[in-house]
Amino acid sequence: MMPDLGKYAVPVLGSYAVAIALIAAIVALSIWRSRRMKRALDAVEARAGRK
Repeated sequence: MMPDLGKYAVPVLGSYAVAIALIAAIVALSIWRSRRMKRALDAVEARAGRK
C-alpha cells in the first residue's frame, strides 16, 4: 500500500524511478564488464596454453 504523497507525489516517484534506473544500470554494467573480463582472461589463458 502506498502512502498519500499529496503534492509531492511526482517528485518522490520520479526520484524513486531515477534511483531504480541507476541501480539497474550499475548492475547491468557490472555484469557486462564481468563477462568481458572473463572472455579476456580465457583468451590470455588459452594463449599461455593453460586450457
